[in-house]
Amino acid sequence: MNPEEIKRYFESSPPPLEVDWKPWAKITDSQLFLKSCYTGIRTFNGPLDMCPAWWHLRDFYILMKKTAQQDAVQKTEEAAAGQSAEKAPAQTESPS
Repeated sequence: MNPEEIKRYFESSPPPLEVDWKPWAKITDSQLFLKSCYTGIRTFNGPLDMCPAWWHLRDFYILMKKTAQQDAVQKTEEAAAGQSAEKAPAQTESPS
């Protein structure tokens, strides 16, 4: 994964505007955060793996991918639970 691939990912799947990233870090404008990371990477004089902006971008990307996967699993489970409830016969109480 490189910065251009991550940039293309976020262009096709924009993150929410606000993100509670870490207990001590809340991103209030994710597009501004991404722009700052891209600028920091572009202007960094050194190897990419030593660039703090690269590590921030990479960590944010991993969080967003993990969140998207968890959301997809949750929606699948909810859909499966809804179908199971529809297929189950209705339980009625018998008169005493």
